[in-house]
This record gives sequence, structure tokens and C-alpha cells, in this order.
Amino acid sequence: MAWRTAAFLFASLLLYPALNVTQAPSSPAPALRYAVVLNPSAGRGLAGRSWPRLEAELRARGLIYEVIREASGPAARARVQALPPDVAVLAVGGDGTVGALLPALVGTGRPLGLVPLGTGNDYAGMLGLKPGDFGAALARLAGPPRPADALRVTVQGGEHAGETHLLLNGLGLGFDAQLTARLPDAPAWLPGLGRYAWAALSTLRWLTLTPVRAEVDGELLYEGPSILAAVMNGTRYGGGFHISPESNPRDGLLNVVVSGPLGRRQVLRLMALVLPGRHLSDPRVHHRAGRVAELRWERPTWLHLDGDVLGRATGVRAEVLPGAVLLLE
Repeated sequence: MAWRTAAFLFASLLLYPALNVTQAPSSPAPALRYAVVLNPSAGRGLAGRSWPRLEAELRARGLIYEVIREASGPAARARVQALPPDVAVLAVGGDGTVGALLPALVGTGRPLGLVPLGTGNDYAGMLGLKPGDFGAALARLAGPPRPADALRVTVQGGEHAGETHLLLNGLGLGFDAQLTARLPDAPAWLPGLGRYAWAALSTLRWLTLTPVRAEVDGELLYEGPSILAAVMNGTRYGGGFHISPESNPRDGLLNVVVSGPLGRRQVLRLMALVLPGRHLSDPRVHHRAGRVAELRWERPTWLHLDGDVLGRATGVRAEVLPGAVLLLE
């Protein structure tokens, strides 16, 4: 028995350092500096209220940082563009906060980290980050930045014709964009998915089918009546609806999802399938991956970009920008 005890103790001494190294919290390279871009109004004010706790976590980790606190996306973007090239960006907010900064990040080689504190947090959620878990979010800064794709979208008709936008997650036209426009009216006590469901039920009252033509890489995907269409780089939107479960933000491809004609009850059944991402096998759902997508609607239709409603459009062109953003994740 004595030799077994000795062997156990010897093995424990050998294994303990390895286990200790594996479980120890990682810390980012000390040479990297950060600009913490805080949108205080994100998440209906959650980002602003959470700042003291996040600041304490940043200091506890010994990070070198400055704070950019702006409620306006263009103002925050201008300040990021003026940063020295060796400063990484830590975006504190939701998908809209990140989207506003993309013109200052795409193609620049400036690393981007995410601290989700918005309403939907869909791109960060796809990466496994949860709102308020600052330890997990900041631990991601320890790894090397990895290239991720972005989308460049040109509005081809409607209120914002000719405008070009950069997206990290994706866009939606039709029913989903219209209900996104209704989200601000949802009861404040509802969580993200609850607000989305409330807006969906409210939007169904004015449901209309609009003919759409969807092309991917110049080939027809679907033409006919539809209630919604999405062009995605990420997998989910609306606070957790997995609209494009086959998307991979590093494969150099975008994914298009278009519905055929659906009635009100059918829409509710479809949304129940979209939540876990089990809708792609439905014959009324058309989807395809490619590099360029064009959607043309017969009538002006609501359009959202990374969860922010832009207005009404009759057409969009989206193209993938492979590896355009460096993510610290």
C-alpha cells in the first residue's frame, strides 16, 4: 500500500502545475492597449448602468485602456478613426454599437473585442458571450485576433437609395424588419426574446405579402410572394432567433434565407421553428450560400441592418468581405 500512496502523491505533484495552468484565468498581452467604446444607451441603458462593474473588472485585470463614451454612433466612430494604430477597440453595447464602428475597423487590422450589453447581442451570443459576464468577455482578449467576415450592403431603392453600409451580423427585409421597428413599443419589463415575440404578434395585424426576387451569385433563388428575407453573416437575430443556422462568419460566404407565402398562423409556426434553427427543411423556406446577394421587392419594404431599422427599401445588394475584421474572441 505504501508504494501506491507514494505513486499517487508523485503523480499529483506532476499533474498539479499543469492543471493549475489550465484553470488559471488568462490575461492579455500587456503591450496591447484598448479603447473601450461605451454606448451608455445600449440595452435601454444597461450599458451605462453596468459601467462601474465593468470598469472594476478592467482595472482588476491590469488592462491599459481609455474610455470613449458616446451615444452617437458617428461620434464614436470618428474618435476610433483618430486612434493610434496599435490601440484595439472594445465595443460595449449591442449589435448596433458594433455596426456603427465597422467603417473604422474593416480592413484596418485594428482588433475588435466585444462586451455584449445591448438588447439583442446576437453576434456576441453566436460566439458564446452572455450579457453581464465580463469575466468571460475579457478573457477572450487573451487570444490572438482572428479574421472574420463582414458584409457590405448597398441600398438600391427606397428612402435610402445609394447608401452603403457595413454589417457584421446581417440584415432583414419585410416582416422581421417591421417587427424590429415595433420593438421600442414593447413593455420594458420583457427580456430580449419576449420583446421580439410581443412585436411579432403586434406586427401580424398588418401582415402583407410582397413579391420579391432573390438572387445569389447571379442565380435565382426565389421569386414570388414573401413576408421576409434575410442576408446573414452570423447565425441569429432578434435576440436569439437562429434564422441562418448554417452561417459561418469565417467561411467567406453570406447566407440568404427567404420565405414563401405564409398566413398569420403559418408565420407563428415558422417563427417557433426559427428560434432553435429548425426551419430550413420547411419547403416554404428557400436558402443558399454565396458571395453576392440581390433582393428586389415590388413595393417599399421595411429594412433593418444589424438590428437597427433603416427605413423602407425596394432593393439591396449585399456582398461578403472575407476576413475584413480582426476579432478578439
